[in-house]
Amino acid sequence: MDIHHVTEDAETFTCNAYLAVGEETTLVDAGGWGGVVDAVREHTNDIDAVVMTHQHGDHVAQLEAVVEAFDPDVYAYADHPTRTHAIEDGDTVRIGDESFDVVYTPGHADDHVSFVSETTLFSGDVVVHNDGAFDYGSFGRTDMAGQSRERLIESIETLLERLPDGVEHLYAGHGDVFHGDVRDVVETALERAAKREPKYPDE
Repeated sequence: MDIHHVTEDAETFTCNAYLAVGEETTLVDAGGWGGVVDAVREHTNDIDAVVMTHQHGDHVAQLEAVVEAFDPDVYAYADHPTRTHAIEDGDTVRIGDESFDVVYTPGHADDHVSFVSETTLFSGDVVVHNDGAFDYGSFGRTDMAGQSRERLIESIETLLERLPDGVEHLYAGHGDVFHGDVRDVVETALERAAKREPKYPDE
């Protein structure tokens, strides 16, 4: 399964959007960058599905443009005008060549889900490898309306319970892609989140 970070060259604020080319060619999040459709077309002329981790603007702003260009199935936890399939905790979705379990992981967003296979974690914003706050194990912000650090901590704990041994690929909504001991990165994120300290103390 080939996975391409199709918003990597974006010059505007966006999440990371990932194109998994395979048996079920899938875009994980649509991003907020107007060039995402052209970036996808550099790799494929057809998308079977889009799966959404959550519907914050930087993840969903280009969803309608992607749907108009490729007419894919759209999988999301919360309702959206383009959604064709509702997903819930415990469901299974196909991304590229692998089956992924849907894990409900709110805290950063009420509709947040992560996708876990035997090899790979698409974590959205619940856990990231690195960002402006921490390297090697960070977590989604919880200082804005409707967010909850306590709920996020519970979600990371659930993610660890549902994470198979040997997962080596982490594709998060922000920061860099990580290949290695994903469980250790997630455990580090949990330790930092559990300290309850502000993620961005200067804000």
